[in-house]
Amino acid sequence: MRHIAIVGGGTAGWMTALLLANSSYGERIKVTVLESPQVGAIGVGEGSTPWMRGFFEEIGIEESEWMPACDATYKAGITFDGWSTRPGFERYFHAFASMLDNLTMTQFVDNVHRRLNREDVHAHPDHYFIAARLARECKAPRPRHEFPFDVWYGYHFDSVKLGQFLHRKALERGIRHLPRHVNAVQCDEHGDIAALQLEGDERFEADFFIDCTGFSGLLIEKTLKTPYTSYADALFNDAAVAMPTPLDGPIMSQTISTALRHGWAWKIPLTARYGNGYVYSTAHCTPEQAETELRRHLGLLDADVPARHLRMRTGRVDRHWHRNCLAVGLAQGFIEPLEATALMLVQRTASLFVKALEKGDLGEAAQAGFNAAMNTQFDGTRDYIVAHYKTNTRSDTDYWRANAANTHLSEPLVRLLRTWLASRPIADGIRRGTFGQGYPVMSWYSLLAGMGLFPDDVGSHVSGDAPHSLAAIDNLIERSARNFPDHRELLGAIPPRPREETLQVYFW
Repeated sequence: MRHIAIVGGGTAGWMTALLLANSSYGERIKVTVLESPQVGAIGVGEGSTPWMRGFFEEIGIEESEWMPACDATYKAGITFDGWSTRPGFERYFHAFASMLDNLTMTQFVDNVHRRLNREDVHAHPDHYFIAARLARECKAPRPRHEFPFDVWYGYHFDSVKLGQFLHRKALERGIRHLPRHVNAVQCDEHGDIAALQLEGDERFEADFFIDCTGFSGLLIEKTLKTPYTSYADALFNDAAVAMPTPLDGPIMSQTISTALRHGWAWKIPLTARYGNGYVYSTAHCTPEQAETELRRHLGLLDADVPARHLRMRTGRVDRHWHRNCLAVGLAQGFIEPLEATALMLVQRTASLFVKALEKGDLGEAAQAGFNAAMNTQFDGTRDYIVAHYKTNTRSDTDYWRANAANTHLSEPLVRLLRTWLASRPIADGIRRGTFGQGYPVMSWYSLLAGMGLFPDDVGSHVSGDAPHSLAAIDNLIERSARNFPDHRELLGAIPPRPREETLQVYFW
């Protein structure tokens, strides 16, 4: 393989190009990104998981360089507001992992199981994790250098500016850019992609093609006819409306996801504005109704703020790597933006392909193993997202009632929920891959406990005093939080990250 063509730019295309250029194989291949001037970037997704931190560290770009260029802020996790109506569990925070969690996770899990066994103990996740305290106090999840406990954080950013930044860095590192529209795709007698027909009747040849053409799936679906598995029976949302609002007050270090009538609204802090949007189901409300509800939620009913409407398709291709084509980003699949997994899946797809390339094994067995791994990742992530909707207790609209009554669940998710409701530990099943793949034990416990998925008759089997001191845990977290700076203060002068720094977290 000598020449790789990436069809489509955007964040997915340029991330993939940079990972290829950074690989040990990078100097032996030519990478060209073909970007159509006629196709604009979607440019709405503005949050990431902690895996994005690893991406920038891998390619050697400091936060102090890319974050100011992309209006970026730090993200310690996500608050879910109004998804549950269970008393005491109307709101919870999904924390990103920290080294300090090793000191509190055992107490949290133990109390969760005591609560499942109807003991009246504190089992809300917000009490146990440093990231929840940092988010609540608008602190950055980067400790001062003398504090040796790291937090594995994500980011918020302007996705258009991020794509432009990655574009510039890729060109600096020798990636070729060809701003041309692809009119047609030509295959050889074996069914592999042979060339692209560009505007002006120019023929463009390459050895391998990466499809970053978004939902159109120009190469992987339209040309190679790769089968597609829809997630629409389990994930009802298929549209979104987005609009910005001015930034005021402290800068949060969290995304806020608020349940509305027919979906949920996001609020994401950037350095210059808030990104806001409403993800909803068109089977339950119209785009006009969704926009009105979002404006009401933001207090913008009478404001002249433009809204942007988007449609989504949830699902994945069955073969992400098919013949001499790899699909990355929206072309390979999409789940929905609830847990900001889109760029994580881009990164994992590209990184896994780079590993195969570096091994020099591009045969059918390698392709089959790659596709199985990516399908497991997509399906496991889907299950985690679906669990948010399935465990909701809202009854105010048909949308929420339909989600709670949904029976289109995967067998692994059914087993996980049954295990939980039977008061049995789920950690072993997650570690063995029986269920819950794609997310660590901490995340599953935070979700199910945060939604208050416990027996209603708590207190009927109290076995004495609480075994763990909530005051001691709170004291530990409070003292630890003093070592983290104000979010806005740190963004004003982002320090370089020591190269020897590594994160050692037990993800359970």
